[in-house]
Amino acid sequence: MEYLSPLALFDALEFINHNSAIHHDKVNQKDLEKARGFLKCYIGSVGTFNSYRREIERLLHWCWIVAEKTLSQLKREDIENFIRFCQNPPKEWIGTKKVARFIDKDDQRIPNPTWRPFVATISKAAHRKGKLPDTKNFALSQGAVKESFAILSTFYNYLLQEEYVFMNPVALIRQKSQFLRKQQSHARIRRLTELQWDYVINTAKNMAEQNPNKHERTLFIMTALYAMYLRISELAASARWTPKMCDFYRDQDGNWWFLTVGKGNKERQIAVSDAMLEGLKRYRKFLGLSLLPSPADNAPLLLRTKGKGPITSTTYIREIVQTCFDNAMASLQDDGHTEEADALNEATVHWLRHTGISDDVKHRPREHVRDDAGHSSSATTDKYIDVQLRERHRTAKKKPILT
Repeated sequence: MEYLSPLALFDALEFINHNSAIHHDKVNQKDLEKARGFLKCYIGSVGTFNSYRREIERLLHWCWIVAEKTLSQLKREDIENFIRFCQNPPKEWIGTKKVARFIDKDDQRIPNPTWRPFVATISKAAHRKGKLPDTKNFALSQGAVKESFAILSTFYNYLLQEEYVFMNPVALIRQKSQFLRKQQSHARIRRLTELQWDYVINTAKNMAEQNPNKHERTLFIMTALYAMYLRISELAASARWTPKMCDFYRDQDGNWWFLTVGKGNKERQIAVSDAMLEGLKRYRKFLGLSLLPSPADNAPLLLRTKGKGPITSTTYIREIVQTCFDNAMASLQDDGHTEEADALNEATVHWLRHTGISDDVKHRPREHVRDDAGHSSSATTDKYIDVQLRERHRTAKKKPILT
């Protein structure tokens, strides 16, 4: 059966109360408002809001258009059918690039007709070779399926509390193994090798020396992402948080810390190493400031190159990091490290966080790394400990085929 592509229901966070979507033919008004009320619970965290909006929007469209039911009518088997639908959605529901859900037209916010509930993607390496995403190759990862289960269950628990439904059909699915593969061990952590990181940080230093006006900031960004395990959203200014110089502060024992607000709108303190402190001093010296900030130094941590004010775009920070990655890849290639250069081609900004955690957990107590990284439990930090994997591979490396 063919289904026409639905239009977006929920706009960006600042337009969450926008109501143009209620004019769509198949929209159930009560479902829509309950979903909107649920999403409003997460306005303090843009990342969480966006993830929840994506899953809830998909469920509502499937519910109204495909199943032709309301949220309160869905049973366990309906949720199972929805997950199967998401694993193989119709091509009309799949886009090949991310676009805004809503656009401005005639002084009004209207749904963007080019938006799709699902988006086919390709790797960075394939994109660099000129390849384009193809809807035929769309696949929902195991991580995405697992996240969908978690979000939908949270949504239905909210609806239960609101007395809008009388059961959580997601919780009734006992055999999730039909959708999720069980893993023998922790999923592989995507991170840089020691050689790749050496080239990346030395490349950043060379860039800063050759063009300090442009790249002293680059060096500071690369240092902070690695040394403090920062997420990119923790460097960019937003409505909920603007990183400032005074977020670096000294306690009564003379130790330096960095205060940030991270995932889930959680505030945390990060222990600042001597190397990170030297990186901060170098950056502030370039800016013409005192070597270390005072408690009253409210200057933005990352200033725009043009204009005034802090950097607010995570996309812009990604571009800065990618430029450093590209230059490091070229250096690796020139020095004959072809495989390392090719592997670095797939790296993203988040790999720097993973790399910093992985390197530190070899030497620091995992509880200390856990708290600096903002992990909710030590089990998450344990995923970065790969001593047993190294030993396992060492014993397998010299296995003969013939005896």
